[in-house]
Amino acid sequence: QVQLAESGGGLVQAGGSLRLSCIASTSIFSIIDMGWYRQAPGNQRELVAQITGNGRTVYADSVKGRFTISRDNAKNTVYLQMNSLKPEDTAVYYCNAANMFWNRDYWGQGTQVTVSS
Repeated sequence: QVQLAESGGGLVQAGGSLRLSCIASTSIFSIIDMGWYRQAPGNQRELVAQITGNGRTVYADSVKGRFTISRDNAKNTVYLQMNSLKPEDTAVYYCNAANMFWNRDYWGQGTQVTVSS
């Protein structure tokens, strides 16, 4: 069982920045893939960014150049630095943990990000 705890959401004006954090309770954090997803009202949950255990990253086209995912294996933490925020970035952001040896993914409880115009 892996528990994920997100923090860092909030209300920000368009053009502003926020940094999300997610702490994972697992002894094998360094080898698991960590991701950030988001879900806006009426929309499906979508991938925002992912970072593999060896540091390879993937971004949604809509956030490339504005968001940066990173991880600190010593702290079991993954971050999402969000710059130049837009109102369309408003959503609940979820942390995700995945590993090829698991039969399921794990999700955090979500943190609300609201960007005002």
